[in-house]
Amino acid sequence: MQCPYCGSSALKVLDTTDTKSGIRRRRECSNCEQRFTTYERPLSTTPVLIKSDGNREEFDREKLKRGIWNACAKRPIPAAEIDKLANHVEATLQSMGRPEVSSRVVGDTVVAGLKDLDPIAYIRYAIVYLGLDNLLSVRTEIDKLLAEQQAGRILGSDGGASKNEHHPEFTADQEDHPLKLEVDKPPSAAHKARSVAPKVTSASLAGLSPGSCTPNL
Repeated sequence: MQCPYCGSSALKVLDTTDTKSGIRRRRECSNCEQRFTTYERPLSTTPVLIKSDGNREEFDREKLKRGIWNACAKRPIPAAEIDKLANHVEATLQSMGRPEVSSRVVGDTVVAGLKDLDPIAYIRYAIVYLGLDNLLSVRTEIDKLLAEQQAGRILGSDGGASKNEHHPEFTADQEDHPLKLEVDKPPSAAHKARSVAPKVTSASLAGLSPGSCTPNL
């Protein structure tokens, strides 16, 4: 290994870190004292890709990352997420254990990953990969994506408890105007006075005593 700045092979390792994608080493050149980072990962057999026209080509990780970067241009997507997606595609191909696979495996895996990562990047990549060559086909794909997102929000909202779950007698008006709802209010003093006051009847107003048909003179 040589220094990328001066070409010297007098290098020393300052730090080594194990990551999911391999081993990260921080190096320093003893000649120019510049520092740089290298990554080491095991080289596994990746199947040859069969293109739609029948031609074969080797899997190119850097070419894949460039395609993902183009779709994610000017989007708030961390570089680590793009590396993670590229690693996922490569691992998927290696896990198939076949010498040749269709290139659609790569495209389908990238499309699925971008759909969860960023909807704009997904549409950009899908326009090229799915061959969306007119506005109607692009709009159809956008409508499908919006429908999936709406369905996901509805399913997520069903998991929460309703505000009226423990009080089914509540209504929307009662929630908006809680003063209208009276639940087990203790009687006021005026209410108690009214409840114990003697009942006024037409007989008492006429001067009749209870149980008598003649006036009390």
